[in-house]
Amino acid sequence: MLTKAPRGTKDVTPDNVYKWQYVEDTIRALCKCFGYKEIRVPVFEHTELYERGVGDTTDVVQKEMYTFNDKGGRSVTLRPEGTAGVVRAFIENNLYAESAPSKLYYILSCYRYEKPQAGRLREFNQFGVEAFGAYSPETDAEIISLAMTLLSRLKLADLGLYINSVGCPECRQAYNQKLRAYFSDYVDQLCETCLTRLEKNPMRIIDCKNKTCKKIGEGAPSLLGEQCGKCGEHFDEVKHILQEIGIPYDIDPTIVRGLDYYTTTVFEIKSGNMVVCGGGRYNNLVEELGGPPTAGIGFGLGMERIIMVLEEKNLFPEKPSGCDLYIASIGDNAHKAAQKLVHGLRQSGIAAEGDLMRRSVKAQMKYADKIGAKYVIVLGDDEISSGEAKAKHMQTGEQAPVKLNTLTDDLSKLGNL
Repeated sequence: MLTKAPRGTKDVTPDNVYKWQYVEDTIRALCKCFGYKEIRVPVFEHTELYERGVGDTTDVVQKEMYTFNDKGGRSVTLRPEGTAGVVRAFIENNLYAESAPSKLYYILSCYRYEKPQAGRLREFNQFGVEAFGAYSPETDAEIISLAMTLLSRLKLADLGLYINSVGCPECRQAYNQKLRAYFSDYVDQLCETCLTRLEKNPMRIIDCKNKTCKKIGEGAPSLLGEQCGKCGEHFDEVKHILQEIGIPYDIDPTIVRGLDYYTTTVFEIKSGNMVVCGGGRYNNLVEELGGPPTAGIGFGLGMERIIMVLEEKNLFPEKPSGCDLYIASIGDNAHKAAQKLVHGLRQSGIAAEGDLMRRSVKAQMKYADKIGAKYVIVLGDDEISSGEAKAKHMQTGEQAPVKLNTLTDDLSKLGNL
């Protein structure tokens, strides 16, 4: 149907868009405090970028990507996540040649073909941050601090931080052997996808969404006791810094995240039982995609999911008014004068509205109330002749005289503009 949006997509109407703007404004203000700068990348990339970057054993690449051939026969994919595209931009634009660390953030749309459910759509929006060039555990702590601070500023109180370390490729070799031995006892119960992962990347089985595989994965050996000394020291220092800056955490050895590029630190933040943010380190991804050896770490936060949580907890501020002043008019002369006044007010930065429907004064007042106008002026022949009118505060009913030739200044003195 032409009047029905595709499954897994959702409109954001004017009545609700202020919620998105509230979250986005909070994000931008916080990123400025932390020194992160915005980056914008294309909505589609060459398919190989995601196959190499995200990993061909992940659910995202195996089951969820929107991939197609363009008119030139090239395989392209709508971005399923933000990190790979940002890493590609980091390399292509030689951002690694600038002073390190390079600290970036983005708010963008992503696309995954999966079963729509609460807080999970096929077209969804993601806020993410990426920091390149710093291997230090202080960077891990800063990234986690940014995420926790954002959620706290949004007034979420029931937050839980869960951390783990998935080690480096070297210390994962012996661990993968143990995983293969463990999961080999369950080959008759694993899903078809996990059977293909058993030899190539058994850690992915732990992250499988299939209920049976997930249950089996809960009993898998932990990597924490198998890490090399360097990875173990890094994780210990991350924990120490989090304690020093007052961010409580729990260690969850089952967190491996759903993408192949993660190394060492990984984390998730939950509000109640819902994961609202997740991320970690990817120290080899820049090099794997053709750049110089460069450390990387970041996180992603689903905008729809966080907005849903804020709605459930009634944490959004009151919907702001979209109109500072509505000028109602009586008669043709007043209507023309009102249009001129509205134009001048808008040039001065005041959100002003006038009648576009040639309604009656009563209907205009109803409309002004419906759009949440703070003040209303009724303009007729008498007001035009005297050059004065009365501005009525729509909530209190109080009225104050204003001069039409100094309307901008007089309104500013009334406040609430």
